[in-house]
Amino acid sequence: MSVTDKLAAKLPTLPNRRGHGGPVVAVVKLHGVITPTPSPLARGTINLNSVESALSRAFDHERLKAVALAVNSPGGAPTQSALVGERIRELADRKKVPVLAFCEDVAASGGYWLACAADEIYAHSSSLVGSIGVVTAGFGLNGLLERVGVERRVYTAGAHKVRLDPFRPEKDEDVEWLKGLQTQLHDQFVDWVKDRRGDRLNSEDDLFTGEVWTGARAAGLGLVDGIGNLRQVIAERYPQAEISVAEPKRPLLARLGLGGAAASLAHGPAERLMGAMEALEVRSTWSRFGL
Repeated sequence: MSVTDKLAAKLPTLPNRRGHGGPVVAVVKLHGVITPTPSPLARGTINLNSVESALSRAFDHERLKAVALAVNSPGGAPTQSALVGERIRELADRKKVPVLAFCEDVAASGGYWLACAADEIYAHSSSLVGSIGVVTAGFGLNGLLERVGVERRVYTAGAHKVRLDPFRPEKDEDVEWLKGLQTQLHDQFVDWVKDRRGDRLNSEDDLFTGEVWTGARAAGLGLVDGIGNLRQVIAERYPQAEISVAEPKRPLLARLGLGGAAASLAHGPAERLMGAMEALEVRSTWSRFGL
């Protein structure tokens, strides 16, 4: 057992309430940008590793009636979106319980991918829903190094080992290669949505252009099944059920009450710069939806 695990094992835990009372609807919060590389202290990011414990706890409840996904995500990494979605379906099929998704501020791009893992999707009339597309963004810094007097040296074996290097001029062939990857990923996204939503989708509209709609409009397009919030819908569908939030396993320092200040003291200038750039990237992902 590692030092971290030993410390975590000594932390107090809440008593187990399983096996008492009536039916339960377990809630899993899928909040944040979808990324495979969150900081050890980061909250509000989604990947398979960060949500696995919450999903397992939610689907493992003895009195489980349904699982509700509270989705608030502007998207992010396509592979992590797919992995989390597939894991939800695996657990739902194994436990044979319905899954309902509830779109909060935004369920766009990868966030909508996650929502489609549910059997039914609900949204607030003002939620932002959709963005069924693929985006890649970066910076062209090829003139920066010259201005500061730095020479970059890259050595490779393989003609295409380095593509779209931000410190080199952009090549048309690299852009075409990237567009080909985006097309493949977009096709997978579209197939997932069509498979999960089926004939509920409005076939008269092109839903796969990357457009974003309000929840009210998304309901008319068949992207969601209805308008409503989590507690309202659960109370109507399962009036006798208790709502139980399945919390993910938190990082050790967060469980000890230590925050970003402790992390900044533990890291050098390079790590702090990288952390600032990651935070900027997360911020820009939310800002595309005015959030």
